[in-house]
Amino acid sequence: MTYRVLIVTADADDCTGLQGVLGEATDGPFSSEQVRSLSAALARMQSGGIDAVLLDLELPDSQGIETFKRLFALAPQVPIMTLCVPEDEALALQAQECGAQGYLLKGLLASYLVAQSLRHIIQCRALETHLGLERARAEITLNSISDAVIGTDLQGNVDYLNNAAEHMTGWLRDEARGQPIDQVMPLIDGETAVAAVNPVGLVLQQNQPMGMTAGTVLVRRDGSNVAIEDSAAPIVDRGGQISGAVVVFHDVSESRAMAMRMAYLAQHDSLTNLPNRVLLNDRIAQAISLAERSGNAIALMFLDLDHFKYINDSLGHAAGDQLLQAVAQRLSACVRSSDTVSRNGGDEFVVLLAEGRDMQDASVTAQKIIAALAAPYAIDQHELHMTCSIGISVYPADADSAQVLLKNADTAMYHAKETGRNNYQFFKHAMNVRAVERQVIESSLWQALERQEFSLHYQPKFNLKSGAITGAEALLRWQHPQWGITLPERFVAVAEECGLIVPLGRWVLREACRQARHWQEQGLELDSIAVNICALEFRHADFVAGVQLILAETGLSPACLQLEITESVLMRDADASAAILCQLKAIGVQLAVDDFGTGYSSLSYLLKFPIDVLKIDKSFVHAISARNGNGIIVSAVIAMGASLRYQVVAEGVENHAQLAFLRDEQCHEGQGYLFSHGLENWQFARLLRTRKVS
Repeated sequence: MTYRVLIVTADADDCTGLQGVLGEATDGPFSSEQVRSLSAALARMQSGGIDAVLLDLELPDSQGIETFKRLFALAPQVPIMTLCVPEDEALALQAQECGAQGYLLKGLLASYLVAQSLRHIIQCRALETHLGLERARAEITLNSISDAVIGTDLQGNVDYLNNAAEHMTGWLRDEARGQPIDQVMPLIDGETAVAAVNPVGLVLQQNQPMGMTAGTVLVRRDGSNVAIEDSAAPIVDRGGQISGAVVVFHDVSESRAMAMRMAYLAQHDSLTNLPNRVLLNDRIAQAISLAERSGNAIALMFLDLDHFKYINDSLGHAAGDQLLQAVAQRLSACVRSSDTVSRNGGDEFVVLLAEGRDMQDASVTAQKIIAALAAPYAIDQHELHMTCSIGISVYPADADSAQVLLKNADTAMYHAKETGRNNYQFFKHAMNVRAVERQVIESSLWQALERQEFSLHYQPKFNLKSGAITGAEALLRWQHPQWGITLPERFVAVAEECGLIVPLGRWVLREACRQARHWQEQGLELDSIAVNICALEFRHADFVAGVQLILAETGLSPACLQLEITESVLMRDADASAAILCQLKAIGVQLAVDDFGTGYSSLSYLLKFPIDVLKIDKSFVHAISARNGNGIIVSAVIAMGASLRYQVVAEGVENHAQLAFLRDEQCHEGQGYLFSHGLENWQFARLLRTRKVS
């Protein structure tokens, strides 16, 4: 590489001597140019391409230190050596203080050291320029990354911060320089708020990389906190000696919050924020372990909402979700803070009563829950009623593990449903037999429709004054291959839970309408055929359309069909029920309120329903006694029905005392074993012809 040197002097001898030395130099090679004035030098430097300048401070157009200053200001990156006589050496030293790389004494310009000096200053300036570029590049790189970087000297005093470190600590670089690392970067434990050890001190002591303790928090200059993660390492010079330390850290507040959120979601139900099955199992295991050591008992409640599915079917999942959230709040309010309320999925909840709770405590809590959940719910401008069934198992009496404890509570809950819902049952080992039977029923039900194992029996309704048959109620029977004739009480609840009740209900409605139409075609008079409709059927989206379709298919007049819906079903959402009943009434079918007196209806809501018939629940009819006159409720219902012009039917009439009471109170119709059990279709046809029970 050839170095180009600009010689700025008006002295011809000096110029000739310098050119001779540079031309003969083996340290170069050099090429030189000469200008005689400062103005010429300034013009040449603007063109570039000069590696070094030899400047005479005494020029025709400029003398003294100003000569150097003007040229240096134009090209500070090019090394400049001044030329002076020995008497002006002080002036050369002054120029050196202002940025000159050195000076040459006139009279000694023929020395070979001139070329060496030039080469040295050119290479040094090139190295400085390169290092400056590298430093600038490193500075840009460090300031462009999101991680904070702080450098210290051997004493742990800060000598560098990048932009991210300034932002995170709140310290500006110039303010932080020379300050101890613990002052610029104070650390505390995130849980205890106790001061934490800064890893920089350990790095300087042990001369090896260090990581920060998990959960460390940086206290910023303004007093605010930020969670960080970092690592620190020693800075080593070319000789392998430690000269300081560098710590790199970043904000992990969001990622730490996200990790905590993910951990929370993994153990909690997203809809209700209650513990989910994972966390529940862990708490049951802990409770069992504690109870085992203390010798105390714990109780587990498995809770299922009664007929919840119709809420989703009729009002949509959004309303169902709101109801579940309301239930979760009420459940949590019923237990102690040491207890656990968990959502097991769907409409199932589990309540873990902490140790020391005996059977009596569990009973009281269960009663409290049933009462709390039975209060009306205001959901989307609807007043909803909801009940629950609760199964209770106790450790160690019923099970010795979380899995079996849950299973037994679940079994007891199903027993609560089978005994009428809206109650609680303690687990008994005999229930396992019933649980096995339930599984058998469920597996058999799916094939029963296809195999045509279902049939209908018909129980007649009589005019209590004339004794004439006024209609019939269709009663479902299952001709089970092993069990024989099986009553609905044994399988309907299972059909509801496994999703078969809607297609089964459609079959019952179609078969009853078909049979009634067939009797009419045979000339047998029958005012109406009554079909019971369960909650899931009634709330099904296309229930009304399904009724219309079946009537059209069978040819039965709508006026001959009587649909019986229980009072409790209607009152779960009275407004929605009224809308459905109005649609059915528009078709022309008869509407009956079944089991009247057992629900929560008010007269104002009852008047909203376009009903034709009130059926007095058999429990009130059974309470009638000729001796003590215990028929007040029956009398009240009959009187109310008469005033509202409803047809009143008494269910479960079983003896003559009841019949006499009903006639005296002018009840319109009755049905029950006193008159007839349910009959097969051919038996009922015979009864219609002879008016006699075979």
